[in-house]
Amino acid sequence: MIEIDEKDLHYWLEHVKIYANNGKVADYIPALANQQPEINATAFYPIGDKEVACAGQADYSFTIQSVSKVLTLALALIQHGEQAVFSRVGKEPSSDPFYSIQKLEVEKPSKPLNPMINAGALAVTNMIRGRGSDEMVQEILNLVRLLADDSSIDYDEEVARSEFETAFLNRALSYFMKQNGIITGSVEELLDVYTKQCAITVNVKQLARIAAVFANDGKDPDTNQPLLPSHVARVCKTFMVTCGMYDASGTFAINVGIPAKSGVSGCIMGVIKESGGLAVFGPALDEQGNSVVGMHLLKDLADDKRWSIF
Repeated sequence: MIEIDEKDLHYWLEHVKIYANNGKVADYIPALANQQPEINATAFYPIGDKEVACAGQADYSFTIQSVSKVLTLALALIQHGEQAVFSRVGKEPSSDPFYSIQKLEVEKPSKPLNPMINAGALAVTNMIRGRGSDEMVQEILNLVRLLADDSSIDYDEEVARSEFETAFLNRALSYFMKQNGIITGSVEELLDVYTKQCAITVNVKQLARIAAVFANDGKDPDTNQPLLPSHVARVCKTFMVTCGMYDASGTFAINVGIPAKSGVSGCIMGVIKESGGLAVFGPALDEQGNSVVGMHLLKDLADDKRWSIF
């Protein structure tokens, strides 16, 4: 079991936070454009009812953005099973940017390559049960609250509205897939759910606990009670390894070597098997859309702790 304490986190966060100068915040979502690059935080949530380690501004709240793709995938797998989910979305990584429409035009029948790109995530969200968008969002929130052990978690209405109003490319992806039978129902309702799931707000301690559930094969990191089926946790972690860091996933696997998922708010959720969950927040992003500070922190910690699964 890998041990990480606050001394480790403080040391490495201080060591890498200067790299925020090398990135820029996600300004294509108006509500995210005002994030402050100097705000950085990290937390490690250990398995086994031990004390959580934090560094930086650990109580600062941010939206999870594409980290939600892992959680909606887990929910869809629980509700419908692997056969149904993977009839709509593939299992293979993509070398294209997460927002690309290119592969939809060459794949038959326009099936997204995986659930971690936007097209695949939209297809997965379209499968969440509920009579309308409010019930679908509630299903997603219920799962997030369960994994984080915090019933107060909700979505940021301003960020959700901002994303909904500017989701032109995601609308195009959705209508393209609707034309080809991959998604069904109202595209506007789907975008309402999708933008709200991306706008779910947490801090690094809450996100680290969610990661710790996956690290513990779907069981509560404190009580060891099942929260997710183990096979669902396994499938999600596999996608995090192969597709979780956008089109930098291969490089990340070599440099860090753990299941992880990033979001364009600047958060990264990392899974250290049988040890715990790690979360990092730093809103300055690199060209692939990953937190610059987070990428450096995870690489340095992985080197120091030798935690690569490879």
